[in-house]
Amino acid sequence: MTADSIVLRRCHGIDELRACVALQKEVWNFSDAELVPLRMFVVADKVGGQVMGAFDGKEIVGFALSVPGTRTGHIYLHSHMLAVRKDHRNGGLGRRLKLLQREEALSRGIELIEWTFDPLEIKNAYLNIEKLGAIARRYNINQYGITSSPLQGGLPSDRLIAEWWLKSRRVETLLASGKNPPVVAEGGIEVPAQIYEWKAAPETRGKAQQVQERNREQFLRAFAHGLAVLGYERDTVGNGKYLLGRWDENWSYASEG
Repeated sequence: MTADSIVLRRCHGIDELRACVALQKEVWNFSDAELVPLRMFVVADKVGGQVMGAFDGKEIVGFALSVPGTRTGHIYLHSHMLAVRKDHRNGGLGRRLKLLQREEALSRGIELIEWTFDPLEIKNAYLNIEKLGAIARRYNINQYGITSSPLQGGLPSDRLIAEWWLKSRRVETLLASGKNPPVVAEGGIEVPAQIYEWKAAPETRGKAQQVQERNREQFLRAFAHGLAVLGYERDTVGNGKYLLGRWDENWSYASEG
């Protein structure tokens, strides 16, 4: 099937939610104790969250799970997981799932979707910042503890918080034109392309941790000075670079965390 023939819609019924749990296990290879259980998918669907699926025929090949949250009296969605089966990646399916989340959220008057992402994941950062128009101005240290997923490479689970302001000028311009506004960069934070290899091998994991610790300090310092991640660059060999500047819009549900 082509990517265009994959059907995106809300998941229905226990069997489709159970298939999401199985795909989660396949993508992250978490221990059973760390899996988001079926009951949580059911609850999310019942209490105003979202369980969106991507279906190749009857087979689920991707899903997005979000739960509702509140901050300073405002309702928003926290998108906890986005999974795409390995053989369906790099075709824009993750972005399509996020845009379906946006469409459904706006239909309910929700203006913000947030999620966390690993600052060392270059492809994911590019999707979030450049393809969706999210910004980041908060950083959580070791948010989930040391996890069992091989993708984490045994490192602390540091996370950037993506803020996706669904009706912001930034997002609406990107979706209409395919381009983010130009960034007046006041700083940059680099992630080497070799980070995946370094995380995967015990003998080089120390190098990955040095990058993580260096970048953590740079993010915390930049955010303390009012900067935000507004752009992301990748060079021809796959190195990534966060571009930090001052966001000229006033969207905020300010609070801790």
